[in-house]
Amino acid sequence: MTGALHAGLILFSCLVVCESEPTHAGPDREGELHGQDRLILLTSDWAFQLVNESLAFSRANSFCRGQFSSLAAPDESEDQKALLELLQQTGHRPPIWVRDANKVASKPLALPKQYSHFSALNFPKTSKEGFARVNISFPTLSSISVCVRVQWDPHRNEVSTIFSYAAPVLTNEFQLRGHVDVKGRILLALIIHGQHMAYKASFPNDGAWHHLCVTWNQSSGYWAIYVDGVMKDMGLGMDSPRDIHGDGIFIVGQDQDSFGGNFTEPFVGNLTDLNVWSMALEMRQVLVLNSCSPITQEVLFSWNLDDLSTHPVVTVVQDVLFCSEVHQQRALQGCRTLQGWSEELLPVYGQADCTHQLSFICRRSAERYLKMKQLSDSQSSQPTVFMNHLRKLSNKTQAVLGQQQSGPASFDEASALLDMSVEALEDTKQEDLQPTDMVSLIQLLSMAADVLVQPPADATNHSFASAQELSEQFISVADRVISQDNTNKWQAIKEVVSGPMDVVQSIDRMVNSLSPRLMDETNHLTIKRHNIRLQVQQQRLEKESTGSRFCGPETDTHNSLDCISVPTQKIQDLHNNGFRKLTLVNTWYGSLQPLFNPEENITMVPTVTDGSQRYLGTVLGSSVISSTVLGDDQPISMAVRFKLQHRVQNPAGTVYDPVCAFWDFDLTPQAGGWWDTKGCEAVSKHSGYTVCSCNHTTNFALLMQVYESQRSPENEKALQVLTFIGCGVSLCGLLFTFILFIAVGVPKSDRTTVHKNLIVALGIAELLLMCSYWASTYEEVCFVVTALLHLFFMASFSWMLVEGLLLWSKVVSVNISEDRRMKLYYVIGWGLPVLIVGVTLSVSLHEYKADDHCWLNVKTDTIWAFVGPVIFVLAVNAVVLCRVVMVTVSSARRRAKMLSPSSASKMQTFDLTWAVTRPVLILLPVLGLTWLCGVLVHLSIVIAYVFIALNAFQGLYIFLVYAVYNSEVRNAIKRIQEKRKALSFTNCSQPISFLPSQRTPVTSWGCSPPTPSSPETSETSGPLSSASTSLVIKNESFRKESFVSFSLKPASGNQVVQLTGFKASGTGAPTSLHIDVPLDKE
Repeated sequence: MTGALHAGLILFSCLVVCESEPTHAGPDREGELHGQDRLILLTSDWAFQLVNESLAFSRANSFCRGQFSSLAAPDESEDQKALLELLQQTGHRPPIWVRDANKVASKPLALPKQYSHFSALNFPKTSKEGFARVNISFPTLSSISVCVRVQWDPHRNEVSTIFSYAAPVLTNEFQLRGHVDVKGRILLALIIHGQHMAYKASFPNDGAWHHLCVTWNQSSGYWAIYVDGVMKDMGLGMDSPRDIHGDGIFIVGQDQDSFGGNFTEPFVGNLTDLNVWSMALEMRQVLVLNSCSPITQEVLFSWNLDDLSTHPVVTVVQDVLFCSEVHQQRALQGCRTLQGWSEELLPVYGQADCTHQLSFICRRSAERYLKMKQLSDSQSSQPTVFMNHLRKLSNKTQAVLGQQQSGPASFDEASALLDMSVEALEDTKQEDLQPTDMVSLIQLLSMAADVLVQPPADATNHSFASAQELSEQFISVADRVISQDNTNKWQAIKEVVSGPMDVVQSIDRMVNSLSPRLMDETNHLTIKRHNIRLQVQQQRLEKESTGSRFCGPETDTHNSLDCISVPTQKIQDLHNNGFRKLTLVNTWYGSLQPLFNPEENITMVPTVTDGSQRYLGTVLGSSVISSTVLGDDQPISMAVRFKLQHRVQNPAGTVYDPVCAFWDFDLTPQAGGWWDTKGCEAVSKHSGYTVCSCNHTTNFALLMQVYESQRSPENEKALQVLTFIGCGVSLCGLLFTFILFIAVGVPKSDRTTVHKNLIVALGIAELLLMCSYWASTYEEVCFVVTALLHLFFMASFSWMLVEGLLLWSKVVSVNISEDRRMKLYYVIGWGLPVLIVGVTLSVSLHEYKADDHCWLNVKTDTIWAFVGPVIFVLAVNAVVLCRVVMVTVSSARRRAKMLSPSSASKMQTFDLTWAVTRPVLILLPVLGLTWLCGVLVHLSIVIAYVFIALNAFQGLYIFLVYAVYNSEVRNAIKRIQEKRKALSFTNCSQPISFLPSQRTPVTSWGCSPPTPSSPETSETSGPLSSASTSLVIKNESFRKESFVSFSLKPASGNQVVQLTGFKASGTGAPTSLHIDVPLDKE
């Protein structure tokens, strides 16, 4: 016993590192053929290993995975040549197992794909007379298989008969019965030819649907009982090896004490999907049936209510049936094999039963093989402390280890190896654990998990205690392997092992396969280690079922900050879809972050793209937390929500942006998977933690995108304050400009109309921008503010585009009426922004707003709904400005040529400079070209200040250029002043209507008429003076003493307008001019 055990341990210790030498075949091969069981062909890129030991397909796949390789898939021409060469040199003849690269790995499916409605028979507990009879004639059978789905009444504890077949000569010819044991399990037993087998196969009495299959073959005497696709009991040999008699009666739900009658031991519960075959089903066929797929070969009876006669107390009920599709496709089609080679030396593929045992070829990278060979040499030259402890333990344990080179082949062997590994690790100091020990332990975990996932076809039923013990041993080994103290050792084996997520994957497979046994006697199990916390919990689904929450260990500074939960609504959906049992497997890993290679950057698209920070890379920045949901012991895809603490330090000048991610094992399989973000989003981000939501279950973490801050906190604060002040000043400037345009009566034109619309759009946008800081604390308000900001900033740029188009129409002749042109401008200025915002909201409603402020999401393509139109507007307006400058320069040159030759050069230089500067200064604010500085903001903090100054004070600039220094506005103000003076003149005279045009000299009213003593007025001093009307106008274009008097007096027959002008002369005496203008009565 001890010698065999010792040999098994030595084999285990060399499972990885004792590799065979490669074969030599050509310039790209090296070494020579060595060893009988493992033959390796080394190419420039790959190492191919032929394993002569015959295994089932699943075990072969597991073996290759345990060797940190994969089953060969010879789809490439180079791989085909390598496989042919290896088989020829070793003399091995096909068939061998190969992988089908086109097959996608099975994943948990969405709920609508996993259940279906069906009809079942209900056998009530209120009556013991319920039964159903199969109305067919049975022939003599040398083989038989019966499968049925049952839902056992949890309150039924007596022996119950699921079905019984009675022949005229023997009533207990073939029967399946069960009863509840003291542990609450339902034990099953088979009766063949009256011989009662032991109650051994079992399933939990949980009220859920279970698929039962029994099969028997006369020639071999082999019989088996399958529960939910897993063999639970089997046997060989019978006391009376004969066929089953024909012409019998098949009764469902009752035991026949006499042929077709005297029923006893009734079944209580629901039953459906009863099928009978005249052959012994294989395991792959049982898996097909368990996944709700039919098998029509040699079928005697298929489930059909019309072919059944039922007792009146038996009723038909409708229910929902869960169907697992994990093994369906593989079981139906078999597994891929390489059968040989054609005459053209092309591979010939075939399909075989996946349970058949064949040899196979594993493929791994040449770099990985050479590194493993290096570890092998170091291990063989000097065994490690851990391996020495393991050898010593081999003389003390009584466990029996198999000596297969494929590793542990059973539950007991895996448990024994794990137990000894735990003891050896306890005796080994952490610093004494070597990289070769790490590789061996990782390989043991992988192979032990595969043994549990694919249990062998034996009758052993392991108890809750043994399953719990194995789980704790497994977690103990994994905890030592992923300890932070092993960081350097992980770096030493990075060419061999994909990474610490290999250990996580092994834990996932182990717990998911053991969860039914772990929940046999309890509904809650927690295993705690320093770096790992595992929790398995189970609940019966009811209408009031609530959500589940799992948290990592509490710390001194944080109270359960790493948590994951399943929403209550999702659990209610499971119950509504017919599921009766829910199992949740949650795991927390606290030490994985430092084990990842810090020099290996996680490639991701930067999320911060505003130029304020420089992207450096992405690193793992939290613990890893996982969740698996099992509905009726089958994996279910379900949305989860998790919160993880940030576990990175922020050095000065460096900031981190968290990204919600998960590990996808199917992404880059050769590397063991990679991080992905599909289906995950950040719900909220805080200074110390982030809350995420994902639409599936797996292993989650936070990835931290590292940025080098281009601005100090002081600069950020200064820019924020400058923006706020600038927006306030701009808002006041825009408001005053708009009031002036309305109040002073600026002549109406298309240019002023466009200015007014631009001022309104830009002013509202500035006001919303100032309010956005307050609105960011309210989610709904912030969303509305974001949409309005998008709308009015887009309107601002649209009216800037209109400004450019209007200017172009003044420079380049455009044949379009003013009315039609303004209609087009309104469509562009307001209609286009509404269209852009509406389409953006409808397309990306859930990705519209940024997470932490009221603006568009820069992490998605939503930001292009603003940036794209802005770039277009700036490009168009830049062309317009260039055209205006060209026209202005051309006009300046023509004026310069008209100057005298002596001053032409000087004036030409001045005019050209002013011709370029003046339109640029005037048009920059309305054309929006100052926003071009935003492209260069990330280059320098100085440019950031310039950008903020130019755009935050844009409203003030518009006020100065288009209000204060606008000639139209100034003339309108002067006209208002003149009108006020005219109103004051009416107090002393009755003037006639007079409105000066813009082309006439500006005049003002005067109330002092010429003196009566002057010569010009002596003639009008008679009686007519009382009836005459006079108007005196002072002309400000001359001296103050100059004014004109208009007099209207009656004359004989006609009225006469008398115009008198006075002007002071140089001698002091005034000069005058007197004109009489007769007015015709007509």
